[in-house]
Amino acid sequence: MKDIIIRDEFIKLGQALKLAGAVETGVEAKFEIEAGNAKVNDEVDNRRGRKCYKGDIITFKGEQYIIK
Repeated sequence: MKDIIIRDEFIKLGQALKLAGAVETGVEAKFEIEAGNAKVNDEVDNRRGRKCYKGDIITFKGEQYIIK
């Protein structure tokens, strides 16, 4: 499991995937999320603007990322 370190209260799902290096661009994040390829806490979420908080676990293409 890889860490995504944030300074604010939350980070949007698309931004988290970019910060983690899982996608290269916001456009790529948008398409991947809308296609249902991202899970937050084991639930598929197709909203790029989904707010992720510390402790949330994002699953994307077989990798897991935890917000810290």
